[in-house]
Amino acid sequence: MNKVELIAAVAKKTGLSKAEAAAGVNAVVDLVSGALSKNEKVTITGFGSFDVGVRQARRGVNPHNKEHIQIPELRLPRFHAGKALRHLVK
Repeated sequence: MNKVELIAAVAKKTGLSKAEAAAGVNAVVDLVSGALSKNEKVTITGFGSFDVGVRQARRGVNPHNKEHIQIPELRLPRFHAGKALRHLVK
């Protein structure tokens, strides 16, 4: 399911127009993205939680010329499925 299909499904399930459903879906995405950019954790009970993980800096090798390079620390968004969601997928 992509974003357009999600908006259509929300509109159908709630009885809202597609424009209203799109505004709601976009608001949720913006709020979660904004919280993660501030390094805050977002938890949706029964669904899961979003947080920011850190991949430590490390040494790597450039595959083209075999030079050793330093790969910088990287912050990445992570999602951990909640118990209810894990049982639904099982």
